[in-house]
Amino acid sequence: MSSKLKKFLLLSNVVLILIHIAYFAYGFIHFPGVKNINIYTEFYRFKFYDEVSISHFFIAGLFLLITLILLIRNHSRVHYSVKQLLLIGGVLLLTVANSLTFFMSYSFGMNASLKNELPEKKLNADKTLLNVLNSFLYPVGAYNSESMFKVTNILYPDPYPIIEEQDTPFYDPANKESFTVQTVYYSIDTLKLAEKSFDKMKKSADTISSLLGFGKAELANRIISQKTENDSTVIIYKGREVNPQYDDSVCVFLETNNLISPINGIDIKMQQQQNAVKRYNLLYRAPSDSLLRAFKSLDTLLKNYKIESYLQPAALIKDVYHIRDGNQQSVIEMQNRFERNQLIDKIKTLDRLFYQPAFFHSSIRPIFFCVLLGTWLFGFLIFVIVNYRRRAKL
Repeated sequence: MSSKLKKFLLLSNVVLILIHIAYFAYGFIHFPGVKNINIYTEFYRFKFYDEVSISHFFIAGLFLLITLILLIRNHSRVHYSVKQLLLIGGVLLLTVANSLTFFMSYSFGMNASLKNELPEKKLNADKTLLNVLNSFLYPVGAYNSESMFKVTNILYPDPYPIIEEQDTPFYDPANKESFTVQTVYYSIDTLKLAEKSFDKMKKSADTISSLLGFGKAELANRIISQKTENDSTVIIYKGREVNPQYDDSVCVFLETNNLISPINGIDIKMQQQQNAVKRYNLLYRAPSDSLLRAFKSLDTLLKNYKIESYLQPAALIKDVYHIRDGNQQSVIEMQNRFERNQLIDKIKTLDRLFYQPAFFHSSIRPIFFCVLLGTWLFGFLIFVIVNYRRRAKL
């Protein structure tokens, strides 16, 4: 391969790199911004009808045509070995591939613009704020949902000392959709006995069952665990039936550990525990200014994400403290209205753009590779045929 041909092929790909940079800049400028993304937002997919696709088609087509003409006119009279032809074919394949991927540089530009506006660290900080405050942000009707808010969800400062059991007291075998579910809660109690005393008592099930407060028939089902500590035997068992929903000392805001959106790469249970600690501290330990600042940060976040909101941080913090102090019925008056579903959709979209960007969408891959191989094979065969005929005339 002559030095002139090497320079020509190198210069061709340098020009393509400059065009890629131009498309990258164009994508960076034309990213709509975090405020304007929605569930349909995606990085660019070749669509055949917009300005990016049309310009791409004409620029790539014109470039490849000029490259082929110059290649044939200036470099087809040389005698090339099979190895050299294969090497030229490989470089031409790279050139064609670079010519057909301007749209990907456009997508990379959009991605860079997104991460410039919202770095991953900032996105994770926003998620943390939303997850910590999530229990204050449900529609008022959701606080009556036993599946979402219940004491067994409490993680901090200590799990609520009960065990939940569900039973189906009514079930129609002929109609599998006809049934009722009854939830029963039992206290978790502990019995600690000296080991010698326990050894004497365990010979009589009547003695142990009388100590625990229920009959022998329930003994096996009631004991949760039994272990020896030093010189004592500790029995943990299901105690009496309780109704935790009537416990006014339990704040409803601690009864959920759901996340609006988990942070990528961190264990969800760990996040739930950490958020529960932060939420408890905001409610009970930190000065009221801390929770007020958190609500103000939330209000700013919603504006930055262009989420319709009627939040009033100063009024909301009063509602929260009023409910925390035992006025659970006041939850229906909380001033926490905003477009929750819109926010969740936007966070899901951001997660998809960050962690599943799909720069090279699966829907266009078959077409892309067919065009790539077809264009390359067409140009390369023309060059080989012209080269062969011109050599024959020499």
